[in-house]
Amino acid sequence: MSAQAARSHMSIGDVIALLRGEFPDITVSKIRFLEGEGLIEPQRSPSGYRKFTHADVERLRYILTEQRDRYLPLRVIKDHLAAADRDDRLQTRPRAVQEPQRTQEVRLDRGELLAAAGIDEETLNELEDFGLVAAVARRYDADALAVARSVGRLAAFGLHARHLRAVRAAAEREVALVEQAVAPLLRRRAPGAIDRADEAAREMSGLLLDIHAALVRAQVRGVLGR
Repeated sequence: MSAQAARSHMSIGDVIALLRGEFPDITVSKIRFLEGEGLIEPQRSPSGYRKFTHADVERLRYILTEQRDRYLPLRVIKDHLAAADRDDRLQTRPRAVQEPQRTQEVRLDRGELLAAAGIDEETLNELEDFGLVAAVARRYDADALAVARSVGRLAAFGLHARHLRAVRAAAEREVALVEQAVAPLLRRRAPGAIDRADEAAREMSGLLLDIHAALVRAQVRGVLGR
């Protein structure tokens, strides 16, 4: 192998070092798990060590971004990648894999959240009092922003934070279902058990959200007599 070719390949440690700034929870076992699930296929050296190209790193970045920002289960991401690979063979490398969208991690202070969500101080106080929004180290994440924005828009219909306690309770019950389902996976000490639990939790969360949305739509149609 030429020196230039050798430099074009990275070890699994190099890959983790490159991605850890964006994905602090990335680990060797996580990458091995994704490989075992068929989402990445790094080359192997004659001695069996994984050799990653820059294309492999971009593929990993795409997978991790879709998991983190869109909560997509691996089976859906795998389907997207398979479709992209088919297009790649016919045309050029698809934008979704070549240039994955990178959403910066949201960390807003109180003033920034108020401005971004379009709500006032009193509304944010209510959201925090009713446990709908919470700051971590005085910063608010993307979920807090999404809740604050939605509550701000609901105010136009006369609904406020105090009316959403049932929504919070329903979410807690759904989380309890997920926790109960993944508990056996977390108790296992096999390699990749935590990653499998994480994937299962993400998939169940998505399915529960789909069910919740469908039930609400169906019952709203009933209220309207449609």
